[in-house]
Amino acid sequence: MVRGLEDWLGMPLFQRSATGKTRLTLTESAERALPDIRAGLDLLGIGLDRLRELTTSGILNVTVSPAFAAKWLLPRIDRFQARCPETDIRLETSLRLVDYKAHGIDVGVRYGEGSWPGLVAEKLMEEEIFPVCSPTYSDLANLTEPADLTRTTLIHDLSVDPAIGFVTWDMWLQAAGVPEGQPQRGMRIDNSAAVLQAAIEGRGVALARSILANDDLAAGRILRLFPEVKVPSKLAYYVVYRAEYSSLPKLRAFRDWLIDEATSLRS
Repeated sequence: MVRGLEDWLGMPLFQRSATGKTRLTLTESAERALPDIRAGLDLLGIGLDRLRELTTSGILNVTVSPAFAAKWLLPRIDRFQARCPETDIRLETSLRLVDYKAHGIDVGVRYGEGSWPGLVAEKLMEEEIFPVCSPTYSDLANLTEPADLTRTTLIHDLSVDPAIGFVTWDMWLQAAGVPEGQPQRGMRIDNSAAVLQAAIEGRGVALARSILANDDLAAGRILRLFPEVKVPSKLAYYVVYRAEYSSLPKLRAFRDWLIDEATSLRS
């Protein structure tokens, strides 16, 4: 390809060794032309970006956690596809914080305190943390007050680091007035959707995140225990995207749809 370009230009672009092998040094003529070539390529990139901004069609690269995808996004995504049939969603699910630029991500939903360097974050939903279990849970009749939870099987969610404010069983029991140092036997799972599934299957009592548990509660697959105990989470869900992509119509359409869905939950 380089030789073809040189033939077309009628001049060499690279200095070569005696064997004809291409070196990494440009000729003097190519060196002088390089700034103008770079400027032209930059303008071409800007033009392509502007062309991309004029359309809502194509692929929108979205990143969310596996639990948020399973329990919130995927059950609702048909409504976005109906609103924007020309946009195809490419979904990446991961518990780790994905590098948006390196992975070509346009937009995502993150759970946290709302600050991620280099990204715009808009609060989408707040949530509450509370215990849930199956309506057929074998020990349900014995759960008459929060302290009874220390004598049943608890399901622990390990998907978020408590160091950033994620509510654990210790924190919830303390808020409910249960003395510290009580036993908390049970399974530990690093996926919030799997935590809820274990509760649905009667494996124990799970500490649920209200946004993820909403549909299971509405369907009667789980019951909320001790609703008089209110423990709001310090963390929330945010729509997160790169500032330079904020004008993309398909990104704005997805962001607006997320906000409409979140608003409908509160109404």
